[in-house]
Amino acid sequence: MSDYKTKEHNGQMWVAELWRYPVKSLAGEPLEVAELHPDGIAGDRRVLVVNERTGQIVTSRTHPRLLGLKATLGSDGEPLIDGNPWNDPASARAIALAAGSHARLTRWDGPERFDILPLLVATDGAITAFGYDRRRLRPNIIIGGVEGLAEREWPGRRVRIGEAVMEFAQLRARCVMTTYDPDTQKQDHAVLRRIVHEFDGRLALDTAVVAGGRIAVGDRVDFVAQAPGETVAHDLNS
Repeated sequence: MSDYKTKEHNGQMWVAELWRYPVKSLAGEPLEVAELHPDGIAGDRRVLVVNERTGQIVTSRTHPRLLGLKATLGSDGEPLIDGNPWNDPASARAIALAAGSHARLTRWDGPERFDILPLLVATDGAITAFGYDRRRLRPNIIIGGVEGLAEREWPGRRVRIGEAVMEFAQLRARCVMTTYDPDTQKQDHAVLRRIVHEFDGRLALDTAVVAGGRIAVGDRVDFVAQAPGETVAHDLNS
């Protein structure tokens, strides 16, 4: 079952958790405060694991042992892997052990580092209905104070958190990554089967940043109207 707990917040929605993943497919770090930019949370997914032979991105979908490595952001803004600089030989060895001898780390600032959009937003109501550890969903933002599966009606809507505004594009189609325990990497196929059977294969929301700004755990979340004819460019190619 999920260890996520909801709480009362005067009937309002709020930022319950913030997460950053400095190295794609590695375990992430919880935050109290984050700077939100058009390309997501500052420092998110700035380093990728690639296969040096094929040039393709390597993820925990095929190499779940990557989830056992923890990525954080150092005081200099550079990613660390289990406390070591990402470009340190110790990090290279850890990645090779987790993803194979041809796996290498590379810094990448382009939009390709995201599967779809820069943010993935989950809600406490959907996490409770899901019933498993919320880390399996790898959200950037968890919104608290949401009743049940209300997030399923949110695609196309916008919310404001402080000065930041984001737009929900679509529900995220979930993959095999959800089947791996975040702590042990043990696989449980029943997790994805449940998502498919009970949630039409989709949980949490692919989200675009309309306006950036500082956001923090506890900040109020409010729906905002979209101006007539106003659009946000969504790259929904997975």
